[in-house]
Amino acid sequence: MGKEANPRRCADNEAMAVSRMLRTSPQKLNLVAGLIRKKPVAKALADLTFSNKRVAIDVKKTLQSAIANAENNHNLDVDDLVVAEAYVGKNLVMKRGHPRARGRYGKILKPFSQITIKVRQEEQA
Repeated sequence: MGKEANPRRCADNEAMAVSRMLRTSPQKLNLVAGLIRKKPVAKALADLTFSNKRVAIDVKKTLQSAIANAENNHNLDVDDLVVAEAYVGKNLVMKRGHPRARGRYGKILKPFSQITIKVRQEEQA
């Protein structure tokens, strides 16, 4: 008698990967996510490899994880994969401070974010 399995969160020709607690702001992470949206995975990996952004390393790891999920868990062909979605969300914000003049307090916010990458198998024409 066990619990019923959760339904899949993506279609049969899709796979996804999520990275949480990335130490960068969602705005900066969204710039890198915009580089890879709607591109074939080989081109997206090349763009992330040669990007000058620090967070591109973490996004590349997430994309490689999504590709591995597609290949191993869902039996999709790696050569036909395209980055279908790459979206960014907020995570926690560490609050820090810095003492300022005249007894004031300067707020320092250190945001974390998360990225979700979905890859889809599309037949090449």
